Amino acid sequence: MKDAQIVEHGLHRGHMLKEARLQSAGLSISLLNFGAVTRDLRLLEENRSLILGFQDPADYLHNPGYLGVIAGRVAGRIKNARFTLGRQRFQLNPNEGDTLLHGGANGLCHVFWNLEVLSENTARLRYHSPEGEGGFPGAAKIALTVTLEAKAVVYDLTAEVTAPTPISLAQHNYYNLMGGAQSIREHRLQVDATSYLGLDDANVPDGRLLALDGCHHDFRLGRSFAELDPQTKGSDVAVVFDECRDPEQPVASLIAPDGLQMRVISDQPCAQIYTASALPEQPGALPGQRIGSDMGVCIEPQGYANAVNLPQFPSMIATPERPYRQRLRLEFGRI
Repeated sequence: MKDAQIVEHGLHRGHMLKEARLQSAGLSISLLNFGAVTRDLRLLEENRSLILGFQDPADYLHNPGYLGVIAGRVAGRIKNARFTLGRQRFQLNPNEGDTLLHGGANGLCHVFWNLEVLSENTARLRYHSPEGEGGFPGAAKIALTVTLEAKAVVYDLTAEVTAPTPISLAQHNYYNLMGGAQSIREHRLQVDATSYLGLDDANVPDGRLLALDGCHHDFRLGRSFAELDPQTKGSDVAVVFDECRDPEQPVASLIAPDGLQMRVISDQPCAQIYTASALPEQPGALPGQRIGSDMGVCIEPQGYANAVNLPQFPSMIATPERPYRQRLRLEFGRI
């Protein structure tokens, strides 16, 4: 087994772009200090890439599809890029019309993190978000620890804050378990969801919980995307998990046509499922891949988007006494 290493890719925006390369008995992973990006995740026995990525690390400096990033301080959308906390209204910096998406232009996916390798299979990234960054109250010390365990990868996310502030992070890989040369239309996705979040005309959750029955977002039975969505409408939907579920058990399973499976274990209340229907065609993919529409699926466990404006949704407010934590575990194997 090769030792873990950090590779430097030159100065960009006044910072050295760095990449950590880790390996376990079954997987390898590459992590960038820009955006806390997972650049490559690979099944070693077949040298098969499991996510979409760019060959040149510098291409992540312009990454409109958010490939591999940690999205935040708040993943998803916030209505009109503002919210009220206590008696104070906070105006954020919108980056999608009047809406804030994935933390905005100053979000975690647009900054350089501190990167250190802790062992041959573990790395840690840290970022200090100062008070007022992007319009958010309070400072936040955010940490991501990534650990490989044989054929599993674990993302541990924490945030310590100096004042009450919304925190809801999401890991934004585009999964394609066939290596990325063909679309994910024949992949099957099974999700233990009970409902999904209704959206307004700006694609922002409006407080409704809608039934999955009869819609092409009903992933409960583990059918293929082609079967569920023959008209290729695509999915960009937040599915809600059963509140009484065992958080140690998988909430989702993605299965490739050849039987390779990824099991998703998460402690979050919901997940955004995005089938890359609007992902622009982009050059420079990892060898053998194509980056574009329907070439990957995002499974992004997180808090309820726009919950900061909808009191009926579970709170996303972290405080000095109640820091933020999230754990995501991905397990790979054959069915």
